[in-house]
Amino acid sequence: MGKKHNMRHSRGLVDVIGLTEKFTFNPKEGIDNPVMVLTDGADSELTPSPHLCVLKREEWECYGFNLRVERGRQGHIIRNVASGGVAERSGLQDGDRLLEVNSCFVDDISHSEVARKIKLSGHQLCLLVLDGAGYEQAVSQGQDLQGLAKAHNHKGCKPPRLCHISRDPVTGLGIHFTPIEGERGRFSVSLVTGGAAEKAGVRKGDHLVWINGATVSDLTHSALTRMLKKCGDNITVLVIDNESEKDYVQRRMPIMPTMAVPYNLPYRARKLHLVSRPEGYGFLLRLEKTPSGRTYHVLREMERGSPAERAGMQDGELLLEVNGESVESLEHKEIVDRVRLSGQQVSLTTITFLGLEFYTKLGLSPLLFCDDEDVAEKEEEETRVLTPVEVHLPAKAADGPGNPRICTVQKGPLGFGFNLGFVAQRPRTFISQVALGGPAQSAGLAVGDEVIEVNGQNVEEHYLEDVIMLVKEGGRFLSLLVVDKSSCNNMKKTGTPALDFSDKEEEDKYEISIL
Repeated sequence: MGKKHNMRHSRGLVDVIGLTEKFTFNPKEGIDNPVMVLTDGADSELTPSPHLCVLKREEWECYGFNLRVERGRQGHIIRNVASGGVAERSGLQDGDRLLEVNSCFVDDISHSEVARKIKLSGHQLCLLVLDGAGYEQAVSQGQDLQGLAKAHNHKGCKPPRLCHISRDPVTGLGIHFTPIEGERGRFSVSLVTGGAAEKAGVRKGDHLVWINGATVSDLTHSALTRMLKKCGDNITVLVIDNESEKDYVQRRMPIMPTMAVPYNLPYRARKLHLVSRPEGYGFLLRLEKTPSGRTYHVLREMERGSPAERAGMQDGELLLEVNGESVESLEHKEIVDRVRLSGQQVSLTTITFLGLEFYTKLGLSPLLFCDDEDVAEKEEEETRVLTPVEVHLPAKAADGPGNPRICTVQKGPLGFGFNLGFVAQRPRTFISQVALGGPAQSAGLAVGDEVIEVNGQNVEEHYLEDVIMLVKEGGRFLSLLVVDKSSCNNMKKTGTPALDFSDKEEEDKYEISIL
């Protein structure tokens, strides 16, 4: 018999998924099966094909599988799939290897980070997986797993955007919703040019998916209009462009806030990295009760000049995580023990009380969007002018402040160490935040630098999510061509190109790799 390629076995409610095609047998003609083709006496190998599993659970349910890293095996491995459970009904099988969680490639990140992403997903989860045999075949052949995942996703499909809109005194929210004829629960977006919604990242032709925590597929137009009138001075919407929405629908993939790029969100969790002194970290952790009766672990009384103050800790912030582990279900003593057992340094994730209330009302985890996350995962639009961070640049760059410069950044344990901002009116992308002592600062990036190229590709007219996708594709090394904000403005006024590629300019470039 010929060799079966990439066949998945059916168990219970799991469908058979594979690359084999229907064939018939004719005694006179032999086997007619286009998959079974021999060339030069050797089996033709088919590229392993990932498949998408969409898991939806009720409040009382668990997903019904374990995620493991096993000695002697590569990848994040699906194990103990509960018979008849949510995972099995979605097509997930024992031994599958996890490639993406909610459209984010995860094969190259730690087990704890992957588990965290799954936990934050709430009641709905999209997993892209390869069966065990296909994964091992791909690894043995040196195939690009991220490329396999991208090939499964339709090229040009962009992620949804989570946009927070604040009412303008003159033009209001600057957004209106029109029902799409013949399609119940679907609405297109109309914008006031230059209005609040457009400034918050909503674009002409977008479709509305979700508003203030409610999925619009469940709403009539009159109900949506009433909700808009009652929303007050702010609304938060999930939108997506028409073509990308068609792609999601075709793949039967839900459009969720957990896979969105955030724009203009008023609150975000922060990761603080503290390095201890002999006398400790210099802050108090207190268990406090609010008037509503709920208790929170609150950060208090930062000592002047202490590691806590230097890390940017603010009095009254709520503690969400210690070293990436949620403290929501932990007792006060357990949290203190975890901080003390961290040794000389600890990572704390915090948010303000108002920030926690904001995400709670939307039905989202406050941990979804964190200021210290990898720039390739979640980035927020910023339009304010930022004060540049003092950065020590190489001599070549310091000699010519008006020249474009190449900064090569190697991804560290906490990411690249910078955030991107975006101004929709131009459009333009710029460096909005640089972590002190991080890879980005070491490479010479400064707050306010405008991004001209990402890995050799010009992005001056690209929108933020397009720039982020290019960053993702770059892997652990990132080459950015940037120019400081003032010189970029001068070039725009005079029509000077961002970079002259003649040989005489070559000596003005510099490149730094952190090894």
